[in-house]
Amino acid sequence: MTGRQIRAARALLDWRAEVLAEAARVGINTIRRAEADDGPVKMTAANARAVQDALEAAGVEFIAENGGGDGVRMQSPSK
Repeated sequence: MTGRQIRAARALLDWRAEVLAEAARVGINTIRRAEADDGPVKMTAANARAVQDALEAAGVEFIAENGGGDGVRMQSPSK
């Protein structure tokens, strides 16, 4: 997961950083630091898992780099 993916996921959900921090039960500064870099997040594995879980629970799907770059999208309605 990258900072760019977190920012994009929040944009898809129309969430402020504070909303994500609350949903993931991490500090707002944890979210801000993670989003500051475009590359891989610099946070503990537990915090990264909590952030990803919160975003996925809200309907975001993380897309691994497959030659076209990593990204996010909303899950299909059938999921």
